[in-house]
Amino acid sequence: MNKTTLALIFAAGTLAAGCKSNEPKPEEAAAAPVPAAAAQQQAPAPAPAKPECPPEDTKAKKKTDKSKRTKNKTAEKPVDCEPAKPAAAAPAAAAPAARAGRLMHGPYDISANKPVTDISQVQSGQGTMVKGEREWEGEITGIPAAGTTFTKLRIGMSRQQAIDTAGPPTDQGAYITGKAWIPFYFGSDRARWEMSYKGKGRLIFSQNAGFGTDFYLTWIIHNEKDTGYR
Repeated sequence: MNKTTLALIFAAGTLAAGCKSNEPKPEEAAAAPVPAAAAQQQAPAPAPAKPECPPEDTKAKKKTDKSKRTKNKTAEKPVDCEPAKPAAAAPAAAAPAARAGRLMHGPYDISANKPVTDISQVQSGQGTMVKGEREWEGEITGIPAAGTTFTKLRIGMSRQQAIDTAGPPTDQGAYITGKAWIPFYFGSDRARWEMSYKGKGRLIFSQNAGFGTDFYLTWIIHNEKDTGYR
């Protein structure tokens, strides 16, 4: 073997040793940082959301047969589930308007009434129409004064009932209406009886139908400024 051949063999061995020394060691390969893109690809996928558990059947019905009895089973839950969230409570129904917040005359709602400022200007139809005792229909006008006994009165009361309830009037008297001039008219309200109460108002009674002399309360006028004289 000549010198040239030996030189080539020695050069090849040296080159192979250098290449092998440049290879990374196992410890260095493990410590090398992983690129961000590769890390994202290697991240584990999030766990899927758990299904809600179905509601349990609290009313298991029993079926009776001549030969055997069977009982319905409640619905089985999934192996892994989350309890169902309670449903939001429904809003409470609006409470009805409180009766105490209305303007009342006994059982009658007179919230639409306006105060009476001048008794001489009061006309029928300005108040609240109501139905009272003995099937009489009448009207309540004005706003009750504080502590008045008028609120205990009812449309359809007789004169004596009204006096027993509201006390004796300051002044009173009778007068006829236009119905008294209608030929062959024998209905009610041909004549009226008026009672005036100082600081309370006035009560108007209508004559009963036929030839009777009874009068029944058909109009209550609240007026705390009433002088008590007709």
